Amino acid sequence: MDNRSEIREFLATRRARITPQQAGLPAFGGKRRVPGLRREEVAMLAGVSVDYYTRLERGDLGGASDSVLDALAGALQLDEAERAHLYDLARAVESRDPRRRRSAPRRVSPSVRRVLDVVMAPAWVRNGRADVVATNTLGRALYWPLFDGSTKRPNTARFTFLDPRAVDFYGDWERTASDMVAVLRAEAGRTPNDRELTALIGELSTRSQEFRTRWAAHNVLFHRTGRKSLHHPVVGDLDLTYEALDLTSSPGLTLLVYTAEPDSATQESLDLLASWAATSLREERGSSQPEPDVSS
Repeated sequence: MDNRSEIREFLATRRARITPQQAGLPAFGGKRRVPGLRREEVAMLAGVSVDYYTRLERGDLGGASDSVLDALAGALQLDEAERAHLYDLARAVESRDPRRRRSAPRRVSPSVRRVLDVVMAPAWVRNGRADVVATNTLGRALYWPLFDGSTKRPNTARFTFLDPRAVDFYGDWERTASDMVAVLRAEAGRTPNDRELTALIGELSTRSQEFRTRWAAHNVLFHRTGRKSLHHPVVGDLDLTYEALDLTSSPGLTLLVYTAEPDSATQESLDLLASWAATSLREERGSSQPEPDVSS
């Protein structure tokens, strides 16, 4: 991806969303020609010259110090994920080896595999491209439509935007779709030379207008914890809480675990799902369908 274009559009979209009133600036009469802040207003808030900020917004973050980036993040009121994204974009400019390729991990270690097997809740591991690289039995059962009939490595972004079942499966598809794009956008900032990530983004941009619209917003997000409402084809509606835990021993991989309130209807449904999975998924293992933690 074009790093200069990424920087330019990210800064421009952040600037456009902040009004003078939100920035604590006086609002004068008359119609403003641009939405949000003007470049000179951002420059003033960040304590840099207008010419220098203009250069930054044109995509030239090379040589920008941490103090400048911090001032810029403050002026644009960036949240934690956006601030990290700004630093990632700046680091990509400073990279001494633009040819270096970093691919997202495809496998989990035996110890992580054992952790998955002993967790008594739906759990799976994904990489930054949203590939599912490993799952326990209940996690596979929970996201059954993602695996059912798949001929490619299971990928939650591809499922969300290209599988028509996703709209019914996710209780709030709009939010899920927006969050998914924001997570991929953040990953693209961290690993701009990942060819498979670039290919995935290109595929989704070509095939999904919903993805293209969200991608153009340049939003980023840390996917850490939250609620997930699902409509499962076997056990019906589920209201779950998830935790996303970065695996420090396996950089680039995240463990997601889903739980329900004790004695809730969702917990009863998860218990039913576990019984269904114990039989249905055992039969599937004898088929030719690929396992999610094997490289394809």
